[in-house]
Amino acid sequence: MKHQTLEQLQTIAEVHSDTAALVLKRDERLRRWAELLERDPGRRLATLGGTEYQPASIRDRMRAEASPLTVAFEDPLLRAQGLADDSYGEAKRFFEMSDWQLHRVVCHCHFGETVRAGAAARCVRASIEPRTLLGRLRDWLFLDAH
Repeated sequence: MKHQTLEQLQTIAEVHSDTAALVLKRDERLRRWAELLERDPGRRLATLGGTEYQPASIRDRMRAEASPLTVAFEDPLLRAQGLADDSYGEAKRFFEMSDWQLHRVVCHCHFGETVRAGAAARCVRASIEPRTLLGRLRDWLFLDAH
């Protein structure tokens, strides 16, 4: 008998398991995303242009093919947990990130047209750290207020 992971099985069959019933906490979802990115740390992923300059209604709909958000959405476990698509707004909601945190992961102003998956993973992991008063103030001043 060949051993296969749940993700491998889901590509060839519809798999029902109790793992989908287990609700991951915010930090667990973020760790999962970082782990997915770290599987191929040199992979070049598309960034999103100018997220900090867009009104929330436009920013929330922003997406790019083969972005760090796409890596998360391609994961059957994260989709089973409720990740609906690979848009900026959906990632912000699902991962419970501030605009500043998500901007740091996906915006072209930090990386150019593409970001290495390993660099995106480090930014995702940084979002897991406890948010300090200074960090919350920065989020409010720079992005969440726009």
